[in-house]
Amino acid sequence: MTRSAVVEGPLAWRPDSGLTPAEPDTGGQLLAADSWLVREGRMRGHHRHRERFLRACGESGGPPLRRLIEFWQDATAALPRTGDWFPRVELAAESHRLRLLLRPAPPLAADVRVWAEGQPDPRSVPRRKGPDLATLARLRARAASHGAEEAVLVAPSGLVLEAANSSIVWWEDDTLCLPSPHLPVLPGVTIGLIQERAARSGIRVAHRDRTLEELDGLEVWLVNALHGIRPVTAWTGQSLTAGPAPRAAEWRAWLEEIAEPLPEIPL
Repeated sequence: MTRSAVVEGPLAWRPDSGLTPAEPDTGGQLLAADSWLVREGRMRGHHRHRERFLRACGESGGPPLRRLIEFWQDATAALPRTGDWFPRVELAAESHRLRLLLRPAPPLAADVRVWAEGQPDPRSVPRRKGPDLATLARLRARAASHGAEEAVLVAPSGLVLEAANSSIVWWEDDTLCLPSPHLPVLPGVTIGLIQERAARSGIRVAHRDRTLEELDGLEVWLVNALHGIRPVTAWTGQSLTAGPAPRAAEWRAWLEEIAEPLPEIPL
């Protein structure tokens, strides 16, 4: 397959034939997955997404590292260099099947409404992306029925973990805060980039245990690879106030600027 012949949809990978069109997913269990935004051939954190996916596959007892690297190179080469896309790489439980889903990017949002009921964490493998995607999709559908785009996951103690499809961060005075790494949270690529920028800029970063009620009135962001930074502009389901977000616009602009061209890998 050449770059000029973009095939939208699922592509199965085999060492001997590379990526070829495949049948739509039949709902099999995913062991690992990763996704990101590609806009006109540029993306953020390519190397970070690669390392997270390779690590997740290794934790799942997936194919040998050499095969995973070959798959990643073929997947990177197949990504369109024009248009807006939201591709996903997958390792399925069935025969450790590797796939690339070439999907047009959905509309991007500059802010977000969040269902603040505080949903008990339903994930079976919270620190690995993939196994719980279907469960989290159902939770976001429930949030939509409450007038929100996202839902907040909480620990049994009531402490905030993250959103169904995003990391969560907030500002307390001039300190950028996020949940403790000891809590069951996904290692987000985009939040890692934000933490690095804060450290370079001399901004204090702190891990703090907070309940949803303790976020009342604060500047809160949801962060992921698709939308980047989305300030919370409304909470639904609870009498929480979304605080003003004076920092968000400048940080969103920075995040757009750091997107880099996809690596040129010969086909």
